[in-house]
Order: sequence, then C-alpha cells, then structure tokens
Amino acid sequence: MIYDVSFLIKPNMQVYKNKKEKMPKINIILTHESDGIYESQLTINLHTGTHIDYPLHMIKRGATSNVEELENLITDVKVFDVSYLTDGIDLYTLKKFDIKENDFILFKTKNSFSEEILSDFTYLKADAAKYLKDKLIKGVGIDGLSIERLQKNHPTHKILLQNGITIIEGLRLKQVKQKIYKMICLPLKIYNVEATPARIILIDK
Repeated sequence: MIYDVSFLIKPNMQVYKNKKEKMPKINIILTHESDGIYESQLTINLHTGTHIDYPLHMIKRGATSNVEELENLITDVKVFDVSYLTDGIDLYTLKKFDIKENDFILFKTKNSFSEEILSDFTYLKADAAKYLKDKLIKGVGIDGLSIERLQKNHPTHKILLQNGITIIEGLRLKQVKQKIYKMICLPLKIYNVEATPARIILIDK
C-alpha cells in the first residue's frame, strides 16, 4: 500500500494562520485561443503545504537546501499516533514510544483530520524537541503547518535545526496507521533556500 501524505497545492488551500499572502496563485499566461498553446504560472511561498525547513529559516547564516542529502529522506520512518492530544507533544508523551538513534519520526495528530488550519493545532514542545535531540534522531515530521505554535524565540525549530535534525511540516496522515513505513521524500531541487516544497509518499512495509 502506498500513501501520498502530501498536501494538494491549490488556491485557497490551508495555509499557516490563514494568511492570504501565503496562498498559492496559479495564473494562466497563455491560452489556446490567443496563443495556440496553454501555459500557467505558479507563485508559491516555500513554506506552503508539505515542505522541509532548513537551518537558515531560523538561524542566521544557517545551512540551506544546498546541503540536502536524499539519503536522509529516503528512509524508514516511525509513525506515532498522538491524535488524542489536545495541545502539544511533550516529554511525557514521547517517553511512551520506542525512539532510537537515527530514527526518523512522523507525528500523526488531530491536525490531519481538519481541512482548515486549527488555531490550537498540535505542535512539538521544546522539552520534547530536546528529548529527540538527545536521542540523536535524524528527522522529525508533523502534520501541522508548523512544528511549533506561538513559542517565543522558536525553541523547537532551533533545537532541532542546530543539531542537524531534518524538519518536515505539513504532512497529511489521516489514513496512516501507527507503524514503520518506507518514506520517499523528494524536495524540489531549488538552489540555496531556507525551505523546499516536497512530495512525500509512505510505503507500507
């Protein structure tokens, strides 16, 4: 079984804080009637939908997409179902799971069950981020459009990104059960940016 766990890019899609400027725009620039061919143009914020954050997003002079290694993105992943949580993922919650060095973890939360951005979306708390850092995981993904929510100075992002931990945001995990999958994550090959949209599939092992 193959699960596409990526957002569908479209106008008026779910975007962070429902900011109009973050919504993608698809404009028709050539038509069959006037030009003999059909072409359209996409304008999109790099943090729209399913995407990867790089250190530059939160860290001055941090690394960019130029250092991307696909070996870290085509890998086994552990999906942990925490959809019962009403707030954030904390240290107490993480200690219930089997987390080992070099794991790549995806969190399935209540976010995956809403087609609208939730003001109280589930996020990863700073103490949980530190725990994952200490466990030496290689990556973490979440089904919210941000891995943190209203945290002053963005500690979750910084703890992870400063320690070389890949962050994926904007997953769609409603149909995915808690287990181990093979992930194929292919970010767009864009030069020297702080984030890249990605198409991600999970393959049932």
